[in-house]
Amino acid sequence: MFDRISRRYDLMNRLMTGGRDVAWRREAATIAIGAGAERALDVATGTGDLALELSDQGVPDVTGLDFSHEMIVAAEAKRQHQSVAGVTFLQGDAMNMPFPDGSFDALTIAWGLRNLPDYEQGIQEMARVLRPEGRMVILEMTPLQNATLRNAFNLYFHNVVPVIGGVISGDRDAYRYLPDSVGAFPPAEDLAGMMRAANLRNVRYKLVGGGTVALHIGIRN
Repeated sequence: MFDRISRRYDLMNRLMTGGRDVAWRREAATIAIGAGAERALDVATGTGDLALELSDQGVPDVTGLDFSHEMIVAAEAKRQHQSVAGVTFLQGDAMNMPFPDGSFDALTIAWGLRNLPDYEQGIQEMARVLRPEGRMVILEMTPLQNATLRNAFNLYFHNVVPVIGGVISGDRDAYRYLPDSVGAFPPAEDLAGMMRAANLRNVRYKLVGGGTVALHIGIRN
């Protein structure tokens, strides 16, 4: 599915968030880096925006990992177009990553966790490749708590987004999957609990986008 929508992926992200996804990725990168990071991993990197942002903010060695071949092709084309060094894009499985334990100082994942087959196992695998004191930042959609707002958002997500996605990407089914995956995703506090269970401490989160997006951070023990 993600192979099919890779060409219009960035445009749909901008349209669905009103362009705010750029600022949220920037904030995620800043938080993940903290006082400094030598090696960073962006999981489910898609077309590479967050990996490239980590590089822009001074991380000398960045890896972007994604399951989709076409997303990696798009990310590498973007890297070359921007003449960015120090960023490597790899195709791979986030549930079984090809890295030794404690390989990275910082790890990010934006709008990718809810696409994994097992959220808890995915977080544990990401924690595995973080060194002690390394930071994990998760940027993801989250269910709205206000019932009225949730109903309005669901109406938009289930009826408007698939139509727009179908017109722009030519794949309406892919954008029917989006609201379904968001609806199945756990609330922000439950996700924080999963992070704590994966040996992360000082776990906290903030809601952005009117409460539709959560930015979680945790530090590896």
